[in-house]
Amino acid sequence: MNPSNERDREANPASVPTKALDKQAGESLWQLHKAERGVWNEKMLRTLVRGVKGGKWFSLIDKVYTDRTLSMAWEKVQSNAGACGVDGITVNRFDKDSEERLLAVKEHLKGGTYQPKSVKRVRIPKAGSKETRPLGIPTVTDRVVQQAVRMVLEPIYEHRFADHSYGFRPGRSCHDALRRVDGQLAEGYTHVVDIDIQGYFDTIDQERLMSLLEEDVSDGALLTVIERFLNAGVLEDGVWEMSEAGVPQGGVISPLLSNLYLNDLDHLMEAEGYAMTRYADDMVILCRSGEEAAQALERVKAWMEQARLKLHPEKTHTVDMREVGVSFDFLGYRFYRSKRRIVPLVRPKSLQKLRESIRQKTRRCNAHSMQTIIERINPSLRGWSGYFKQAYRGEHQKLDSWIRMRLRSIYRKRHRKRGRGRGSDHQRWPNRHFAELGLFSLVTAQREAISLRKGVKIMH
Repeated sequence: MNPSNERDREANPASVPTKALDKQAGESLWQLHKAERGVWNEKMLRTLVRGVKGGKWFSLIDKVYTDRTLSMAWEKVQSNAGACGVDGITVNRFDKDSEERLLAVKEHLKGGTYQPKSVKRVRIPKAGSKETRPLGIPTVTDRVVQQAVRMVLEPIYEHRFADHSYGFRPGRSCHDALRRVDGQLAEGYTHVVDIDIQGYFDTIDQERLMSLLEEDVSDGALLTVIERFLNAGVLEDGVWEMSEAGVPQGGVISPLLSNLYLNDLDHLMEAEGYAMTRYADDMVILCRSGEEAAQALERVKAWMEQARLKLHPEKTHTVDMREVGVSFDFLGYRFYRSKRRIVPLVRPKSLQKLRESIRQKTRRCNAHSMQTIIERINPSLRGWSGYFKQAYRGEHQKLDSWIRMRLRSIYRKRHRKRGRGRGSDHQRWPNRHFAELGLFSLVTAQREAISLRKGVKIMH
């Protein structure tokens, strides 16, 4: 759909199809528009469908600082927990006098004096690398305000976002995006444009982002609050750094803003007929021919230059999935072309991350009981299985065997048994022994997941 046509429809209520409004009869307005009850009322939601007067939203800041909105925002922040920011105030400490703190926040927002604090930057290690990834931690108070802003703005932009955008959106998941890609591969879209934006969250042009917000929002007070969040700066090891570009990673509102920044690209690809799937800054375009893929890549390059973003020169490329042995990565999966078909594998980095976690918990010099060791590794296995349950079953089998081998090595160390023999080890500590101790089985979990789907094919 052409973005300009969409805007015209919203500005002209008479042009909105009756069917769009009738859909509300069988579905909750709040559910339909992914809105929070108590933040958005029925009148606002109907205006969202019919089109707001002048095409822009006014008087939104007063929805942000209502007692109801701030209370709901605080509940969400509290449930997510997380570390403290630069002020040292933890979630538990905030909770002790939350009413007074929320009242103070309300007065600052109402008076236009709310000033966010700098974001605390910490470095977390990248899996399989000595490099680190920067993570921003806003203060608890700032997280509450960002959450309130998000709840007010999200329905407005959910109404505009493209269907093929899945990242950080209510009711959508990584698996939804993976199913779309898998389905398109099966339909013959075998030429893939694999796109990687270099340092996306850190390089978003703030001036352009604010201009995009201003296309839909005319509330100067709310825009000022958002701009202050963008300009709050970063504090790392006692050194303050100005935020001249980007959105703070770790910020509650950052995912919404990052989706907005790429929304025009989404609609451009849609309008030109390209089958694009995007999850945040991870995106692929599937085409039916090499010529079409090359054209799509050139259109993306041109748009990125105009949006002041850079594509990673080594990670952005086209792939012909008809050729045996080629592959592309998407959302932790590796789609690999075997001799017979395209197989969904687990990306090596994702495998390595799990293995490193298991190694840390299954060292041979381990004083814990086997029961305790299993209880410590099971959460990691459950989480990994939940995400990669659609991957090729052979990878689950290999991991199960490797984990049991690690556990048998602990037994062998404790019993002072020399060497490692498959036969003797399996006789001493058979697979059922670990099952009886409660060891989570990736193979069993995958088999159960397949049976629950009742034969419905999700991934090939």
